[in-house]
Amino acid sequence: MRKQLLTILLFVGSAPMMAQTTFTEQLQKTVPGKGAVVLFQSQAITDLVNGIDGTAATGSKTGRETAVTPSVPSSQDILVDATPTSTNKVRMNGYRIQVYSGGNSRQAKNEATMMGNRVKSLFMDLSVYTHFSSPHWICRVGDFRTYEEANEVFRQLKETGRFREAVIVKSKVNVSY
Repeated sequence: MRKQLLTILLFVGSAPMMAQTTFTEQLQKTVPGKGAVVLFQSQAITDLVNGIDGTAATGSKTGRETAVTPSVPSSQDILVDATPTSTNKVRMNGYRIQVYSGGNSRQAKNEATMMGNRVKSLFMDLSVYTHFSSPHWICRVGDFRTYEEANEVFRQLKETGRFREAVIVKSKVNVSY
């Protein structure tokens, strides 16, 4: 009974101390032997994360007066990502060009990889797929929706004279949309 009473008193007594620190303050607290977290963000975001109503002028949990006013961001506030946005891909029936099919040896694996690198050096925009389909190492290139698309690239591959055993095969392909 005494232990339960003591536990309740300790919990109730420590509750006001726990309520005084916000989430972001707790996150940024330095602890010896551990890494440090530094936040660079506007006060409006900090208040939002800490659950403080930014629209109220008074009565916030920390006693601060903050008001969030919508504003047009300046060019310094906007981060522009120069990389293109990722596109969604879907798998569908289509065609690929098989440029190599070998045995199940290590040499066949190396030859399939070398053939894929050769295609990549000549046709940088083509996707290369080197995989093991028992009992053969296979290297296929491209993701073509139609036979005509595959045939156009197939003719270009054949004109190089380096891909004598190339053939168009039906396959599941990755298509961007």
